[in-house]
Parts: sequence; structure tokens; C-alpha cells
Amino acid sequence: MLSASDFTAPPRDYQLIVPEGWFQLLLDPDARDRGIVALAELQFRGVDNTPHLKEQFMRELQRKAKDAYKVGGTELYLSTLTIGPVPLASSLLISVPPADEWPRCFNAEELSEHLASPADDGQLDVVELSAAGKAVRQRRKEAPDPATQLGNTLPTTTLTYYVPIPVTKNWLMLTFSTPVDPLADQMVELFDVVAGTLHWA
Repeated sequence: MLSASDFTAPPRDYQLIVPEGWFQLLLDPDARDRGIVALAELQFRGVDNTPHLKEQFMRELQRKAKDAYKVGGTELYLSTLTIGPVPLASSLLISVPPADEWPRCFNAEELSEHLASPADDGQLDVVELSAAGKAVRQRRKEAPDPATQLGNTLPTTTLTYYVPIPVTKNWLMLTFSTPVDPLADQMVELFDVVAGTLHWA
């Protein structure tokens, strides 16, 4: 496995290991509708009396997928895991923002300084990913938005990794989020493990 410093030309791709039970939704317009239908069928399997909820679920997912694609999103992973009857709701958006819409920061230290603000409260730092190199890690908590989160009333915890793509001016963003506030710390631990599997191909 090559490390980030081994590349003399841009990597062809990236690879990441996600937990079993995370559904992959490709955000390319030619593929995403099929994925949305497949996920809705999976989530509402055996539930026949709530077509309006299924339709709302698909509509909200379609909106999120379109918005993510516009900002460079390539794929979205959604957790279908549960503990008993409790869903472990979480997601991972992978994106590559256009270079001309990105601050002129050439390494993780520069980007960390650019992103820093008093509101971060120690939740922004530079970390070393074993195969992908240095990255900026930022954890935030956001107020709930029931109107766009299917009625969720709990804060959403977001963990973002900003990873420079070797031999390019582009950055790969891994944006994890979960509205399961009582388990936020445990979910963040899982997100860190997933980010640690990132490597370039």
C-alpha cells in the first residue's frame, strides 16, 4: 500500500473500508435514482401501511443527493444498522470540491489555520492518517432541523476530515454525521476508524 508521500503523479482513486450495513449511494445523476429506490425498498421492507413516509424519505434523500452532487459529492453512505429497535442513524458524504472554490491552502497545517475559529473549542486539529497522510479533523455539533431531517429534534454531530490529494491542488472531504446525540462520542470513534482506512490507489 502506497503512502501519500510515495506519489509522483495524482492517484487514480481512493479506497475506504466502511462497516457492513452502510448503504452506498452513488451521486452521479445517472445512478442515484436507482440507489434511492433500492435503499427505500430496503428501509421499508415489510412495512406496507406507510407509503407517505416512504415517499417523504425518497424525496428528502433525492434533495440531499442533488445538493451534495452540486458541491463535488461523489458518493454517500447511509447506515442501516440498528441496536434492537433503535436505528444507528449516520452518514458519510465523500466529496472533492472544485479547486477554484477552495481556499489556497497547500497542506493540512495551512488549512487548519484557515478554518480555525474560537467556536471550535479544541475540536479542530491536524492528524496523521496512516496511509493517506496528514489531514485536518474537525468536529462540530449543529442544532436540529426537523423540517429537513424527517422530524429529528436532536443535535447533529458532524465529523469532517479534509485530506489533500497527492500531487494535486484538490482535497478529499469525508463528512460523517449522526443525529444520535446520546451515542455521539461512540459514533465519532467509529467514524475515526473508518477515516483511518483511507488510502490512495
